[in-house]
Amino acid sequence: MNTTELNKKVIHVSAEDRALIKAVEHGLPVVSHPYAEIAKQLDTTEQDVISRLQHLIDNGAIKRYGVVVRHKELGYTANGMVVWDVPDDRVEELGMCIGKYSCVTLSYRRPRRLPDWSYNLFTMVHGSSREEVTKKVAEIVENCSLQNIEHTILFSTKRFKQRGASYTEKNHTTKEDAPVQTSTKSKSTKLRLVK
Repeated sequence: MNTTELNKKVIHVSAEDRALIKAVEHGLPVVSHPYAEIAKQLDTTEQDVISRLQHLIDNGAIKRYGVVVRHKELGYTANGMVVWDVPDDRVEELGMCIGKYSCVTLSYRRPRRLPDWSYNLFTMVHGSSREEVTKKVAEIVENCSLQNIEHTILFSTKRFKQRGASYTEKNHTTKEDAPVQTSTKSKSTKLRLVK
């Protein structure tokens, strides 16, 4: 990619939007109206915060905006990453079917790594025990007609620090409208293959 193409991908963010990104990047306040609380901090309105966040997501300045759930604190001590070897032309359809279950927090496509790794659909299933996760996966198999689809459950054995994406640096001093520096730091989970 040449410099001209790279520069077309740079997204300029105002000082106000940079302050908004900084206010949300480490989590929303645990209150009934978190966007109103952020609006107070930034001396604006709740609707302005929501609209500006949506604009930042729509224009690509924020690539992912979601929740990092601390599963163990909610009683979900068994987490199984289910990997599926789905026909390429059915990944979207079957991923949507699996993703409808409340026990599933992730459902996404990944490239195969042949010849050793044929799985192309990954789904995270949570439960209070490995037995519960296994039963939920069996229910998903039955209800999404996945009986002929090879799959394996990889259970988590250790939880590492969980955090969302970080969009600003600690002592980040740049002039207004400078490009946002982004880095993605997400939770890591050590998985063990269980057959």
